[in-house]
Amino acid sequence: MMAPTHVAVSLALALPVALVAPEFSTAAVVGAVLGGTAPDLDLLVGQHRRTLHFPVLLWPVAVLAGVAALLAPSALSVGAALAVVAAAVHSASDVLGAGEELRPWERTNPNAVYDHARGRWLAARYVVRYDGAPEDLALTVLFAAPVALLLTGPPRWLAVGVIAVAIPYAVLRKRLPKYFARIV
Repeated sequence: MMAPTHVAVSLALALPVALVAPEFSTAAVVGAVLGGTAPDLDLLVGQHRRTLHFPVLLWPVAVLAGVAALLAPSALSVGAALAVVAAAVHSASDVLGAGEELRPWERTNPNAVYDHARGRWLAARYVVRYDGAPEDLALTVLFAAPVALLLTGPPRWLAVGVIAVAIPYAVLRKRLPKYFARIV
């Protein structure tokens, strides 16, 4: 899935907190967006979808962080809980997409995300055929639209911005490899 989809899902995870406990809205949104984007930092350092993606191991930490935020709500505990939950959702959701490759629609690499608990790669499911596919754009809009409609201020504009970035990326996605093949 494309980065805008992960950000949109992260915003959607923060939405219930922002609506039920508006005093933690900023912490929830910031935590969720940071956590939802953090796994992809392994594009820059390490091996993508392996170094910072933990599709299994993050879930116990996410549950504990969520319980801690419920028992002792504070901006820090809520932000941290949303960060870990969003990172876990990001890591696990990558299995629904394609393998890690420059042209994922060619399906030359079946490895979606590394499962550190079992010491093996999880196979791509191709529910989202490739990052930037029409269904990927649809997911971005589906998750970002409620945030854009129900929240105000920076969260609303971030949701609108995510959609604004996702549309041209989805339109241009299949044309991009020829420009990045020399870099990768």
